[in-house]
Amino acid sequence: MPRRWPLTKTIDVEIYGQRYAIRGVADDAYIRRLAHFVDDHMKHLAEGMKTATPSKLAVLTAINLAHQFFESEKKRAQGEADVDRRMDTLMESIEEQMPTSLFR
Repeated sequence: MPRRWPLTKTIDVEIYGQRYAIRGVADDAYIRRLAHFVDDHMKHLAEGMKTATPSKLAVLTAINLAHQFFESEKKRAQGEADVDRRMDTLMESIEEQMPTSLFR
């Protein structure tokens, strides 16, 4: 039986006044949400700049979004470490409260 791949489709979006045809398998609404997110970030950055070319804004937006991603990853990793520490503390507390004969 031949392998069935997801059907790709083209979704037209607008980012910072430019139209883009995005080709992929993701849901239309999701792609539009991503495009809107990038568009909003570019417009926000443009407000604080006297002159900004679309390519310069695109690079600055990418740097800002990469920074946000790295910060989120750092917080996620710290949260996982906190959960691991709490779990270890709880396990030690439970083991201290349990009769030792249960662990032999």
